[in-house]
This record gives sequence, structure tokens and C-alpha cells, in this order.
Amino acid sequence: MVKIVKENRFYFLLLSLFIIVGGIYLWQSDKVDAILFYSDNRSPFLNDVFTTVTHFGEAPAYFIIGILAFVVRFRYALLVALTGFVVMGVSFGMKSLFGIDRPLAFFTKENLLDKINFIDGVQLHSGATSFPSGHSMSAFALFSLLIFLLPTKKRYVFFFFSMALLVGISRIYLVQHFWPDVYVGGIVGAILAMLIYSFQARYPISATGWWDKSLRVKKKEMA
Repeated sequence: MVKIVKENRFYFLLLSLFIIVGGIYLWQSDKVDAILFYSDNRSPFLNDVFTTVTHFGEAPAYFIIGILAFVVRFRYALLVALTGFVVMGVSFGMKSLFGIDRPLAFFTKENLLDKINFIDGVQLHSGATSFPSGHSMSAFALFSLLIFLLPTKKRYVFFFFSMALLVGISRIYLVQHFWPDVYVGGIVGAILAMLIYSFQARYPISATGWWDKSLRVKKKEMA
């Protein structure tokens, strides 16, 4: 784990800022504040951005990135798939354990629906599955894993971390989750990525193992 931190200092700087700033906001605000803020500051542009970016925390993102990873090295594709299944299990387990109402259910019970400016075409989830945000956990796990696997260049780190953060924010903007859901989901997702990457790092890349083969290598061999 220490080696991961040393090799990804910029990532852990950004993650630390997320934890500190997000924790301060969590401590000083009510859980509905962020939803109400975005509800009062909607725009067609932001609606389009967040309804699009939120999908990067869903299964299709894993499928697309998994296919690309498969071309580079089979090991990477397996890690992407493993991350998806682990996130799914942890998310389901935590949601079942805590049983906290989604924003739609919460605002309905509190008779506060009239305070929300809903977005046309967005289907809202209800019930007691709000905590933590599965999309946030998924995005932070997937993009953190990519950061660990790719060359440690700041532009990659910043881009992927920003994507994960935008997915988290999209869940609040779309009235699907509260900030505590996103905050904890993001942290758990990052931890899962660290654990999965640390596990596979115990097995160095081998020239003989099938899991470390690449489609690019096969193509060259055929030529």
C-alpha cells in the first residue's frame, strides 16, 4: 500500500482534498443543502452535462473500458471486471444495511417536493437505497484503478479523478442522492480500488502467464 501512495502522490493529494473539503462541508451543512442549491441553479447546459456524465458510473462504462483494457493486457480487463463485481456487492450490502431513504422518498415524507425543480426525463429512484451512492462508489473505484494502472502523469490523474467527482456530483444534481451518500461512496470506491490493485500487485507481470498476454502481441506474432 505504501508503494501505491509513493507512485501516485498527485492522486492521493486530490483524494485527500476531496476527503478534507468534503468532510468540512458534510459537517457544516444539512444533507439537503446541496440538492436545494442545484435545484435553484439549473441550466440546460448543466442538465445535459450531468445527465450524460452520470452514466460513467454504470455498467456500460465498465464494459467499454474493459474491452479497451483487454486489448492492452488480459490482466487489466480482469481487474476492471473484478472491480465492477466487488463494487456491486459492497454497494448492495451497505444499502441493505443502512436503509436510508432516497431524496425522492425523503422529500415526499417531509412534504418538501414543491421545493425541488425536477429535470424532465430523469427517472427518480425511491425507497431506502440512498446510502451510499453506488454510482459514486463505482466511478471512484473504476477511475482510481485506471490511475493506478496507467503511467503516473498528472494530466491522466486529474482527468480521471475529475470524472469520478463529476459522477458523484451528478447524483446530487439529478436528485438521486444526498452529499453524505456521494462522499462515503467515493471514499469506499477509492479504498476498493486500492485493495484490488494491491492484491494483483502481489503477482508480477509475467511473459508466460496467459493473463498477462496482449491482443497487440498476438497481432504482431501473426504478422
